[in-house]
This record gives sequence, C-alpha cells and structure tokens, in this order.
Amino acid sequence: MHKDWDPYANEAYHLASQEDRCAPRSKVNIPATLRASGSKGFHTVVHDLSLGGFSATALNRMHVGSTCWLTLPGLEAQQAEVVWWLRGQVGCAFAKLLSPIVHDNILQRYRGDGVYRPVG
Repeated sequence: MHKDWDPYANEAYHLASQEDRCAPRSKVNIPATLRASGSKGFHTVVHDLSLGGFSATALNRMHVGSTCWLTLPGLEAQQAEVVWWLRGQVGCAFAKLLSPIVHDNILQRYRGDGVYRPVG
C-alpha cells in the first residue's frame, strides 16, 4: 500500500466506497491486464466491476494491502489496492473511484460476454 494513500482522508471517497459495498456489482467478463507493484503485468479477466473496485482472475497469490494496476481496454492503468485473494481470484479497491461516465461506458461495451462493442 502506498504510504501517502489514506482512504479516510477523503470523506466523500470513504462514504461512496462504503455505499458501493452494499450495491450490486456489475457482472462482466472483460479481458484486461493486472500488474502488482514491482512485478510484470499479466493477462486477466475482470469478473465484476463497480465504481470503487473489481474482482479478477489472479492465479498467483496477491498480498492484501499491496498496490496493483488494472488496465482495461482503451483506458489508462487504474491504481488499486488488494483487499482479498482466494483460490485464484482477487478483489481490489480503486485508489480513486471510477468516473460514473467511464463506468457506464465500460458496461455498455462489455455486457458480461467479453465482446467489445463500440459505442456510437
């Protein structure tokens, strides 16, 4: 975890992330790249996505509290913190909430089947 990152320093972020945990996450099937701090990136599949985080395939153990970066197709890498890892799946919280516009655009493009659909 980055020493300067304090999720409680930004009250709006803290409140939104707590609400997000109660909200249903969108089930998706998005090919992506995940990179743990100090490691090479690897191909993964994001299984669910919310404004505050995601879960994805990670066959090798990722340690709780470590920093990682998720790169979704067409987007810059998003910094996140590992919240849990269990049997090849990882759950992470974004360092900054996704923009609702970006989130909705991703959901329009990927409807759970991994097929990219240009929005036009």
